[in-house]
Amino acid sequence: MERVLPVNKLKVGMFVLMPVSWTDHPFLKSQFLLTSEDQIKKIIRAGLKEVRVDLNQSRVTDEDPEPAPVVTEEPKKAIVPEGLRESIFDKKLPPLTKAKLVHEYSGEMIKNLLDNPSAENIRETKHAVNDVVDLILDDMETSQHLMMITDHDYYTYTHSVHVGVLSVCLARNLFRRSNAHDLHELGAGFFLHDLGKVRIDQGIINKPSKLTDEEMGEMKKHPNLGFKILQETKQMTQESKIIVLQHHERFDGTGYPKGIRGDDLHVYGKICAIADVYDALTTDRPYRRKMHPFEGLKIMKEQMIHHFQQDMFEQFVLMIAGRKN
Repeated sequence: MERVLPVNKLKVGMFVLMPVSWTDHPFLKSQFLLTSEDQIKKIIRAGLKEVRVDLNQSRVTDEDPEPAPVVTEEPKKAIVPEGLRESIFDKKLPPLTKAKLVHEYSGEMIKNLLDNPSAENIRETKHAVNDVVDLILDDMETSQHLMMITDHDYYTYTHSVHVGVLSVCLARNLFRRSNAHDLHELGAGFFLHDLGKVRIDQGIINKPSKLTDEEMGEMKKHPNLGFKILQETKQMTQESKIIVLQHHERFDGTGYPKGIRGDDLHVYGKICAIADVYDALTTDRPYRRKMHPFEGLKIMKEQMIHHFQQDMFEQFVLMIAGRKN
């Protein structure tokens, strides 16, 4: 039995049937069980006034004074959204649609991990990142679209996805003639490069203005903290841990945390450093509007060129320029 309900009457536990095509709403499926208030908010933001509710498949009704509990104990929160792998392996999705879904679900996954970076959750995230890496390596059109996606607001989890995608794409181009590099392991390091920020005061992370010298000193601890988390959880290779440790080092030795320079820097750390700076320049920040990709690359070339290995930076420029073809 079905009933049409105004969206403001929806409750967690109802089984909804979206009244529009799946391309016109923000969900991968058009029929599903509401499991969170966030899903209801998405339906409202999509501009829908009412939806159909299948009472037979619902666990609550609009007549229930209080939503009946779905389970007797708090269910374990899934770190990897179900939709991530569904969108990766759905061969019918157009590349642009697939890229948008993979980007959205990857961001949700990283956010979930940052909320609870346990060994088990890092392991699950790493396995899911492997699938994203395979998509980037096997589907050039979708990976091109993934590189072009930007977000209106800067968050650690969206930045992590951007840097992860850009770094994997650059590593793919640099190592295409070599079998000596495990891009699955590297992908995990690239996507989790900012893991240490979970142990930094969130007031500093989310400050809507430039940091003071003292606050910057705290922020500069996050590469070491991220490395420590990975050491504690024993879920990553040494090369991946180095990415987390060295993504703020610079080729001329002016970076942190150790001021390593030149050939003493690991090639994987150099890759992540380029992608990290580029995304920081081309993403909106509370204290600065984002730059156009060309402008960001120009700043990197004219004001920061000594921060990067020259030939690697040139390959990055070619990759970004080529993405518009």
